[in-house]
Amino acid sequence: MAGARKVEIDCAGTFAEAAALVVETRAEEVFERADGVLDTSDVERVHDMRVATRRLRAALEVFAPAFPRKRRRKALKRVKALADALGERRDLDVEIKLLESLAPEVDEADRAALDALVRELREHQAAANEVLVPYVRRKPLKKLRRRLRGLVKGAKR
Repeated sequence: MAGARKVEIDCAGTFAEAAALVVETRAEEVFERADGVLDTSDVERVHDMRVATRRLRAALEVFAPAFPRKRRRKALKRVKALADALGERRDLDVEIKLLESLAPEVDEADRAALDALVRELREHQAAANEVLVPYVRRKPLKKLRRRLRGLVKGAKR
């Protein structure tokens, strides 16, 4: 994934300070990758945002003791839902790309069946995009950002 940031943690700092820094950094990576994520002509955007959500999710789980339980669980639930929606779309992107790469090797007799399968997967891809829309629009992302900022500010110091 391009652009992943290195996080410099102060070894003299507290666990909570490290947790806040890592979660804040990983959350920003998610939001930075939201632009154009619905564009099916550039499927790497979905991949990059999905990787960023997985990193954020891992940080929330690793640093769980540093955060108020209820707030962390709510934030994690939202991040998981976003990651799941991204995963559904990504799986279809990968399937389509694979089938399209096989096209030159397929006999002419089987080409119509392959094309039909790709068309069907593109329909599923469009449906997966519709599921993704409510998670990646400006307002829900802003709400998730506020939730994560509140979580970071509430880290047990």
